[in-house]
Amino acid sequence: MDFTIIKHAVEVDHGIKRLSMRFIKKHAAPKRDRLSAELCAEISAEFERIGLSTLPRTLPTSENEFVWVIQRASALGEVVDVAAALADLDRLKMNPLPQVFANYPQAHSYLGSAT
Repeated sequence: MDFTIIKHAVEVDHGIKRLSMRFIKKHAAPKRDRLSAELCAEISAEFERIGLSTLPRTLPTSENEFVWVIQRASALGEVVDVAAALADLDRLKMNPLPQVFANYPQAHSYLGSAT
C-alpha cells in the first residue's frame, strides 16, 4: 500500500481531504476487484501508522462512498480523536456529557469505532 499521494494531498489541504473509496482503493490495492471489510481494516491500520484518520471511522466497502481523511497531528485531527473517544464512552454508557449526541445526532454515526 502506497498512500504517499493521499498523505501529501491531506497535508496540502490543511489537514483534511474528502476522497472516494474508489480513489483510496486504487492506491491501496489496485489489482483488487472489490473493497472488502478486511481490506478496509488494513487501509485504516495503514492510515493510523502514517498519522491519518478518517470520518467515518469505519471505512465503507462501497467504492461510491466518500470519506474525510484527516491528519491526526492537527487541531482538527485532535478534535476528531477527542470526539471519537467521547463516542466510545457513550457506547459503554459512561459518557460524562450525555446530551452531546442528542444535540448532534449525525456525529455519533460518523465517530463509530474503527475496530
